[in-house]
Amino acid sequence: MTARIDATFARCRAEGRAALVTYVMAGDPDPETSLAVLKALPEAGADIVEFGLPFTDPMADGPAIQAAGLRALAAGQDLRKTLDLVARFREGNRDTPVVLMGYYNPIYVYGVTRFLDDALSAGIDGLIVVDLPPEEDEELCLPALAKGLAFIRLATPTTDAQRLPAVLENTAGFVYYVSITGITGTATPDFGRVAEAVGRIRPHTDLPVVVGFGVKTGAHAAEIARGADGVVVGSALVSALAGSLDAENRATPGTVAAVGSLVRELADGVRGAKSGA
Repeated sequence: MTARIDATFARCRAEGRAALVTYVMAGDPDPETSLAVLKALPEAGADIVEFGLPFTDPMADGPAIQAAGLRALAAGQDLRKTLDLVARFREGNRDTPVVLMGYYNPIYVYGVTRFLDDALSAGIDGLIVVDLPPEEDEELCLPALAKGLAFIRLATPTTDAQRLPAVLENTAGFVYYVSITGITGTATPDFGRVAEAVGRIRPHTDLPVVVGFGVKTGAHAAEIARGADGVVVGSALVSALAGSLDAENRATPGTVAAVGSLVRELADGVRGAKSGA
């Protein structure tokens, strides 16, 4: 299943640009709108989609994604329904990689073997599970790799040279560099330091290095894209969706368009960066 991820980065390299990776929360603000948003992402220029798994204690996420998770949970979203949404997405899109991003507890409760089988059947390509360090690889990482699912690890500004080999050892698909310390969506990265960090990681892996946390605009995306293999945007998209909802947190006719408009801006930034524009 990592073939879709590999093919996407190969295509972006051939085009001389970074990949745009977009994150939205599954089931936010309701399942049908969430599916419509998911379908709209690649249509607007996203190369890879991260689909968030709602959880009650999202310790790495900032206020925007926390609120999105609560909206999704209030609408009844769970792991099984999230996999069902991906399966429905796959009925019309066989090419865009989908990475499920979240926390281990819902997967543990669901059952690891059952989850991996169902994720493969639904069309998931990879996993980002932010609260499972390398020391816990036997829990999910190694079983996922054995099934053919990419297990994507996070590197951070505090990941030093001694820690980096452990982080990279069983990583597949791509390496996700977190550009700031702290939670998502709360600060703008120092673009110069991000480029330096990516340069430090590259000699240690053949995998693409993508950068996320704090990217909010097309200009931000362009800055990151000049030095990375991919740019991840999440909180800004979740905030755009939230801003389109009515007073009862229900979708409006402009909800999907609000997300798509920002994705197009980000895609333009990423694509423009290949020529240094």
